[in-house]
Amino acid sequence: MPYSLEPFKSIGLTEPLLRALLADHDRRRRPWLERLWAYYRNPAVGAPPAPDERPTLAQEAGLPPRLRGGRNAASDDRGSQREIVIENDIGWRIHALVDFMFGKPVSLVSGARDAAVRRGVERVLDAVFEASGGAQMLQDMALLAAVYGHVDLMLRPDALFDAADAARGSASPADPAAVEQAAELAPLARIELVEPRRATPLLHPDDYRRIDALIVRYSREVNEVETGSGAQGPGVRPLAAGAGAATRRDRRFLRGLLSGRAPAGLASAPRRRVREIVEVFSAEAWERYEDGVRIAGGENRLGVLPVAHLQNASQPFAYEGLSDVEPLIPLQDELNTRLSDRAHRVTMQSFQMYLGKGVEEFGERPVGPGQMWTTDNPDASVEAIPGDADAPSEQAHIAELREAMDKTSAVTPVASGVLGGRLGNLSSENALRVTMLGMLSKTQRKRVTYGRALAEMAALILRAFDEAGVLRTDPADRAVRVVWPDPLPRDERALLEAALHKRDLGVPRERLLAELGYAPGDAGVI
Repeated sequence: MPYSLEPFKSIGLTEPLLRALLADHDRRRRPWLERLWAYYRNPAVGAPPAPDERPTLAQEAGLPPRLRGGRNAASDDRGSQREIVIENDIGWRIHALVDFMFGKPVSLVSGARDAAVRRGVERVLDAVFEASGGAQMLQDMALLAAVYGHVDLMLRPDALFDAADAARGSASPADPAAVEQAAELAPLARIELVEPRRATPLLHPDDYRRIDALIVRYSREVNEVETGSGAQGPGVRPLAAGAGAATRRDRRFLRGLLSGRAPAGLASAPRRRVREIVEVFSAEAWERYEDGVRIAGGENRLGVLPVAHLQNASQPFAYEGLSDVEPLIPLQDELNTRLSDRAHRVTMQSFQMYLGKGVEEFGERPVGPGQMWTTDNPDASVEAIPGDADAPSEQAHIAELREAMDKTSAVTPVASGVLGGRLGNLSSENALRVTMLGMLSKTQRKRVTYGRALAEMAALILRAFDEAGVLRTDPADRAVRVVWPDPLPRDERALLEAALHKRDLGVPRERLLAELGYAPGDAGVI
């Protein structure tokens, strides 16, 4: 069905362009994004395996054909009998990066000129972020950005504007009553993470950093049942009544119905209906389509695109950021290949084998403790064939691959608590920092892009409350700075001494408390 898209004509978004953008996303961007996610998660893919088979993992797609070709046990190809070893060295590195970014709570410090306004702004921002998921939302944001390279934060303030008429009072951020009333309405201004597999941006022709519109497409199951052609009633085929009256065709249909797979030539099993949702957002309007039919829309009362774009790591002249998974894919494939080769070699050589000469029925007798062979042949002999042999080059190659992944990702096993004997004594805080210098530097670079996106979202939230008349703020008072905690453990005494020195220099008390991890609502903190 055709899309109207009448409110988006000013930015050049028409139905042919919309379909071209979605088609290009499905053809070019979405498969690559799904590959990034598959290498991070390494889930089981394909149909459920038989009870005596192991599942096929996503990273097996990167193995060479001599290893991938062998899943058929009846095949004579020796490659079909090779061991497959998949060790996901990407997942734990991504989790370590997320822990370093948001393992500890961050603070949003207002840049307003008046102290009372700063306290009110920070109170409302904390309420909105907590209502949208708080620390869990920030960790999910960091995870999606690390895997895909970028993620979009979208503000949905429609419910806030609808409830604005119920707001009464001075609406001044310096008024505690107005601030508390705005905090109560915080759940109506929801922050939503838009997964890159769902998002298709319409960028400005002259500036790749400017998003004219964001198209969000996804599928949603509804509380309806759809049935295939030939289904009767609610999709259940009635069986013949009477003892022994069920035909073979009916039994096949029943087995397919219970297994979730419709037998060939029969009506398909009932299932929930899936609808395609397309949402288009711009600075002027928004519209929502369901299976091509417009079901909602209206003016964007915020006046700007309610999206804050976040790059995991800045990539020049590109909308997408740099993914932490992408450079690890070839190294992960090579590591899985070498681990599989080693497993095959160990399997073939770890069993003690014997060569019997002149012994009757030697191959038919089992080998075990107390087993004896007897023969009248004076020339008979039994020779043991050596088992597994050391392969220094193989071990060195695997170790070099792991080191290459450490350097590429800047995440070493120390981040997960694995200490090698050559690391020495890490009881000193400075020694630990030197050991994890690469990861700390990468985290610091990320904080630039993450902090900018969080500051943009905070400004959008304050603008929404201002436009709704709930909390009036000046554009100059919407500046927000993100205070990041130290990802490594710090000595509490050293932190308190530093805070005292900063107090003597005139740093505001609320900022010092925020750096120490205290909020105004904590017990004992005024």
